[in-house]
Amino acid sequence: MLKPWMELQPMASRGRTALLGDWAEQRALRLLRTRGWVLLSRQWRCRWGELDLVVAKGERLLLVEVKGRGRPGPDGWGRAALGRAKRLRLERAWSCWLVEHPGWANATAELVFALVPLPPSRRPVRWIRAWP
Repeated sequence: MLKPWMELQPMASRGRTALLGDWAEQRALRLLRTRGWVLLSRQWRCRWGELDLVVAKGERLLLVEVKGRGRPGPDGWGRAALGRAKRLRLERAWSCWLVEHPGWANATAELVFALVPLPPSRRPVRWIRAWP
């Protein structure tokens, strides 16, 4: 019997890790939508990197970097992946996103990390504010 998170159909170019990452993004997005956030971009890419989720609520923007982990480890469910180099790539990609979406240039923006435990864990998503 397939569990809900296993219902993602693999594509030839995508592996299990990518599918679990998609699942983690969907979980974070569902939670954000229940809180009134609207999706603007998902897996947006430029030469500097990728933005997992960009959501809006009114004049506020939330840039969400999602990390899915199958079990806790020494990195605290993925915190170690959120270092200085990753933040710099996100800031550069964010600048590109704003150039492509100039209507949002004056919006208040915030970067958060969503640490999403993967199934079978039932732990809650941890939200870590990175900036402003």
